[in-house]
Amino acid sequence: MLLVSMQVTNGWYRKMGERIWTPWFIKFIHSQGYFNIYTNFLHERALSISHRDAGVDYKRSAGPDSQLLDRNSLDIGHFEMQPLSKLRWYDFCFREVIPGRVAKKLDEVGPILQAMGKQKPVLLVSLLKASEGMVRNLICHFEKLDIQNYIFLVPRSKSDLLLDLARRGHPVIDVEGLFDSIMRSKTSSPELIKDIMVKAYVVKKCLESGFDSWVVDWNILPLSNKFLLNSTDSKQEFYIDKGLGLFISRSSSSSCKIWGKFAANLESLVSEASPSSEYGNFVDEVSKFSERQGLKLKSLDEASFALKLESIGVNQTLPKNTRMISWSTEAETDSVRNHLQELGIWIIDSDSSCKAVICHQS
Repeated sequence: MLLVSMQVTNGWYRKMGERIWTPWFIKFIHSQGYFNIYTNFLHERALSISHRDAGVDYKRSAGPDSQLLDRNSLDIGHFEMQPLSKLRWYDFCFREVIPGRVAKKLDEVGPILQAMGKQKPVLLVSLLKASEGMVRNLICHFEKLDIQNYIFLVPRSKSDLLLDLARRGHPVIDVEGLFDSIMRSKTSSPELIKDIMVKAYVVKKCLESGFDSWVVDWNILPLSNKFLLNSTDSKQEFYIDKGLGLFISRSSSSSCKIWGKFAANLESLVSEASPSSEYGNFVDEVSKFSERQGLKLKSLDEASFALKLESIGVNQTLPKNTRMISWSTEAETDSVRNHLQELGIWIIDSDSSCKAVICHQS
């Protein structure tokens, strides 16, 4: 019944836009990441009713659309309603949402991974230096392509974004919280060092839990839902791409052992280093470690894997087989956004919500 109601309301919105309040309200709720509570009381009873009197909406009176609950409705069990934390939540496409998935400790990452299943590699996306608009646009591409196997790594400097993402049902990791739990004390380490350390230990957790993982920053846009597939050799355990800042790890007993050494070595270096010590990005640190250990990392063919945004002209169309677009994390945000708009892949509106909602079959 609710699905039919949504279909009707969508039809109204396409015809009349925001001239009637119902579709406007639904759009507002969706864009803000809010949720409605729908009741399903017995015998078509409700907390409020419409009398459907003759007027703008009805040519003639149609009578009440339901029966109003009153004090005599003792069979409802008003005081036995479940708390919000125990209710099941759903998004616009009626896919279940799990709000409040925030990992502040390493052992809190496990339940997030378990909720994903093992059919796909886990995409670990760092939001260090990311603008909110870029994050919203990335999420819309994830939703468009039905990509659900991701976790956002969010620094404490973006605490409002962290809470909003978690409220909307996106799995997130509190980088500072997880870093402090690993180091067992709060330190004055820069955000970059915390980002590197947390990536290392979350990858370790993924490998131990039987999950392959991809580590990327926010400066990518997937254009195909197959970009995680058929990109690597199943016999190779680690892949790296310095240009993309991409690292791929495959779960196995040997990769767990190797990666455990990397994480422990990194923790030791961070403990002993001064705040001014020089660090590259995560991929740089993995590359340094592999050289010291004599570990061979296989490089991806970046040219066939991802297209650089700066290589695409203003009037150029994207090649059909483009899997992913990337750009420098240091690039000017407005310039990147304008370029993405020209290419038709900036897909959020003035409310920072997706211009279109695409529902996928489960």
